[in-house]
Amino acid sequence: MAINFKSSLDTLNSELSWLSEMITYRFSVHFQQKVQHQCPLPPDLSGNESHYASVIRSLDLDDKQRLLLIIALAPHLRPTVYDIFFTKNSQFDRAYAEFGGLKGEKHSGFIPNGETAAFIIAGSDLEIRFELQEYFDEAQPLIANNILSIGYTKEHEPIWSGELIISKEFLTQVTLNKAYHPRYSSSFPAQKLSTPLEWEDTVFEASVLQEIKTIQSWIKHEEAIMNNHNLGKFLKSGYRVLFYGPPGTGKSMTAAIIGKTHKMDVYRIDLSSLISKYIGETEKNLSKLFNMAKNKGWILFFDEADALFGKRVSSQSSNDMFANQQVSYLLQRIEDYEGIVILATNLKDNIDDAFLRRFQSVVYFPKPKPELRIELWRKYFAAFDLTRVDLEIIAQEYDISGGHIINVLRHCSIIAAERGSQELEQDDIVRGIRKEYNKEGITL
Repeated sequence: MAINFKSSLDTLNSELSWLSEMITYRFSVHFQQKVQHQCPLPPDLSGNESHYASVIRSLDLDDKQRLLLIIALAPHLRPTVYDIFFTKNSQFDRAYAEFGGLKGEKHSGFIPNGETAAFIIAGSDLEIRFELQEYFDEAQPLIANNILSIGYTKEHEPIWSGELIISKEFLTQVTLNKAYHPRYSSSFPAQKLSTPLEWEDTVFEASVLQEIKTIQSWIKHEEAIMNNHNLGKFLKSGYRVLFYGPPGTGKSMTAAIIGKTHKMDVYRIDLSSLISKYIGETEKNLSKLFNMAKNKGWILFFDEADALFGKRVSSQSSNDMFANQQVSYLLQRIEDYEGIVILATNLKDNIDDAFLRRFQSVVYFPKPKPELRIELWRKYFAAFDLTRVDLEIIAQEYDISGGHIINVLRHCSIIAAERGSQELEQDDIVRGIRKEYNKEGITL
């Protein structure tokens, strides 16, 4: 069913009106005023084409969960709906404790917390209040799908003290009717990885291609496999992959093309931003990352993974114990992630054996042999006039990877542009290769 933008606006307006009526009703009951109507009923969403309505239906939310959702959305859509909560208790010259709520650092309006939601939905009914508490269980749909969460409270404070937090991706979807792509930040140290290349632009050995096909087959058939009772009870959701091999052999490119082929976003994780010297901070950073990725169908790509997933050491000191604790936590989160996780490293030996046993695929990306290098040279240099170039000799004599050949391509593109001609000389390419060798301290 197509998503209709006007339908979304109308739907959100109706939901906010329902919330406003619920607040009026609850205040009337609470202050023992004359109640004009019974508890307001939610708008009918049957046949509604908005993204919001589709989420309500797909998650099978009841009226209380639906109201909880619009309570969390309202500060972003119509903050004035909560102005009445600034009403003071004149007897004590302070806000009413039962209203809950918080003030933001820059937002001058009222920010609802768990107590606010409990007041609007349950009033003084303890049974409904306890039912609301269950809605914040990790298995409940609003929490499991990373739509709603409740903010952190200190251990000794009431559980309803945390603010209601609507996820940025859901807010984007219901207001703009488009997918949310998080930007790089301290709370999400990852960048979306993309490529203009297709499979026909690549050159791989047969063994690598076979492993790539296995990964793609899992993506294609995972749902059917996991729904088979006799298989699903033994297998865990998700797929964990290790790519290893020299730099420039196509590890990042392959991850990007897999995502592109299956319409899955690929995020390259910045490991340096995840690791913290403070106890518990690395785990907290990883928790944010995996919670953000939950149920999104993202491929998480950890490049230079040995920096974080390296060998554990014998616990000789508190620092060793701290490091091993981080590794164990990382391993657990990766195993629990129900999507695709790809770890890439130049050296397989740097990865802890405990990790290797948990990978479904371990793929070695070698430097291309001469017969594959000639294919790469021909593909990458197809735009040039190579009448005066012998690519077969170049492929035979110079042992370089595809990434280095791309750098040579850039070098030759500059030369051709300066000349105003697409014709290259053999020496143009050799000079580009020499530059790549020099980077690694090798002289020709």
